[in-house]
Amino acid sequence: MNFASDNWAGATPEVMAALHRANDGAAPAYGNDALTRRVTGLFSEVFETDVQVWFTGTGTASNSLGLAALSRPGGLVFCSSEAHIHVDEWGATEFQSQGMKLVAVPQAAGRMAPEALAEMMARYPEGSRYGVPVALSLTNATELGTVYAPAGVQALTGLARARGLAVHMDGARFGNAVAASGATPAELTWKAGVDFLSFGGTKNGCWAAEAIVVFAPDRLHDLAARRQRAGHTFSKARFVAAQFEAYLTDGNWLRWARAANARAEQLRAGLRGTGPAWLGWESEANEVFAVLPRAAIAAVRAAGGTLYEWPAEAMGGQLGPDEDLVRLVTSWATTADEVERFLSLVG
Repeated sequence: MNFASDNWAGATPEVMAALHRANDGAAPAYGNDALTRRVTGLFSEVFETDVQVWFTGTGTASNSLGLAALSRPGGLVFCSSEAHIHVDEWGATEFQSQGMKLVAVPQAAGRMAPEALAEMMARYPEGSRYGVPVALSLTNATELGTVYAPAGVQALTGLARARGLAVHMDGARFGNAVAASGATPAELTWKAGVDFLSFGGTKNGCWAAEAIVVFAPDRLHDLAARRQRAGHTFSKARFVAAQFEAYLTDGNWLRWARAANARAEQLRAGLRGTGPAWLGWESEANEVFAVLPRAAIAAVRAAGGTLYEWPAEAMGGQLGPDEDLVRLVTSWATTADEVERFLSLVG
């Protein structure tokens, strides 16, 4: 019963088989191999437009290096107050960009409202001494398990474009967002005003495969140099390409994401009923946030289960004295039996 993180799950059989195939023989280094070129074409097919693809080893590298390619003195990046770049990445964007500032925008269940973004942007008018707005960063699926539909993305990117800002999307769980929304990858990104995407594969069944997918290359500068200096230019790039080939071929990435989302919905359905456990808020992707009695949390752990306590502030003081808010994350490998066993322990 692993519900701590989808990062805990292994790689899918298809990805492991692809890595084994890529290990046969020699191939040119640093992305000059035929497989890497072929995978770039696959990305263009998935997104229905020509794209640039820059492999990285981690989502933090994709986020920070992509945003750093927009950097200018006093640059400001607007993001959700729960954004991974703001909360979890130890100032990586600030470091890689040589000092750009992240401006946290209030959110509700992970999603940023256009009104909240407009209000925050208004605090930094043109010509002010507070800094120069350069980018908006969105996350889809959000850190709280919710998903932006294309219209929601477009409402935010429209505000950004009106101020001349570039738009980044953190897609660490992009497959889960596409699967949950029913929209196409293009509709959730460049067609809705997104300039570049941190495309995640690791959480959804890859071993170590992340990428910066660029829809508007004129917006970003010196990505090759920045990636090299940060140590994310792979010499044996074919092993990253092999994972993405297995990931994208035949829609495997969406099949795995739908499986994770389905197990999360099974969890939500079980927690919506009456009982001592209840949902903190509704989500759509593969993260579920629930309020559990501490005795139930102890019972799960005693049975070998894993989960993660989430800061109670997210519930606005609604927790009882013997309750905790927990995050439950499902993965491509989560089984229906694991979910049922968990529900039997907390119900």
